[in-house]
Parts: sequence; structure tokens; C-alpha cells
Amino acid sequence: MLVNKRSIHIEWGDCDPLGIVYFPRYFEFFDACTNALFERAGLRKHEMLEKYKIGGIPLVEARARFLAPSSFGETVVVESNITEWGKSSFSVHHRLFKGEELAVEGFEKRVWVVRGSGGEKKIESQAIPREVIEKFEGE
Repeated sequence: MLVNKRSIHIEWGDCDPLGIVYFPRYFEFFDACTNALFERAGLRKHEMLEKYKIGGIPLVEARARFLAPSSFGETVVVESNITEWGKSSFSVHHRLFKGEELAVEGFEKRVWVVRGSGGEKKIESQAIPREVIEKFEGE
């Protein structure tokens, strides 16, 4: 199973007036970490869009468990991996650590989509190519 680790330095703009990370920022971190996970698997977003003719991998479900706050000036590490593959969807698990302490867990469900026939803004799910899934099964 492929796991990607990404360090994030907490900036002042990530925080509320008390210097604690404002909760929506975690979802931005997790989105960037999903992108980094795909890059680690050798799947750069612009190359995936071209090669597989997809419209993207939009988020359809997200949730988090907040266990300990993160603050301005800290550097945290997010470990991300795909925990489940469906026909056209997949689930990503993110674990944000402050040192050895698990501070936040994030969960995403995403769908592999192509542009639909009903116009530019229409999308529809498509089966994830087996070769994509195989890139995450090693290590």
C-alpha cells in the first residue's frame, strides 16, 4: 500500500485569532495531500487529465476527527493513503501528526469522472482504470 508523507508548516494565515488552525484549512491541507499522493504514484494531475480524458477526481464526501489543535509556527506531517477502491470511487485516509501525536484524521471519498454528454458542466462517473489502481498497491 502506497503511503505519502507531506510536511506542512503552519502559517499565521492558517489560524484563527488565537493562533490555532481554523478547521476548514485542514480540508485544504488534505486536498493538497491527495494530489501529492497521486504524484507519488506517478500520476500528475495534468497528465491524468490528458491521458485518461477525465474531468477530475472531485470530492463527494469529507469528514474529520479533531484530536489536538495545531498552532502557528508548528510543522506537522500528514500521512495519506487510499483505503478502499470502488468501481468509480475511492476513499482516502489522512493522518496529521504533531511529532508522534495524532492530531487530526481526515477522510475523503472521491469519484473518477469524465465530462458528460449533457454540456460542459455535466460530469459522470467512469470506472477507474486498473493500471491506476495498481500504482497504489505496491510498497
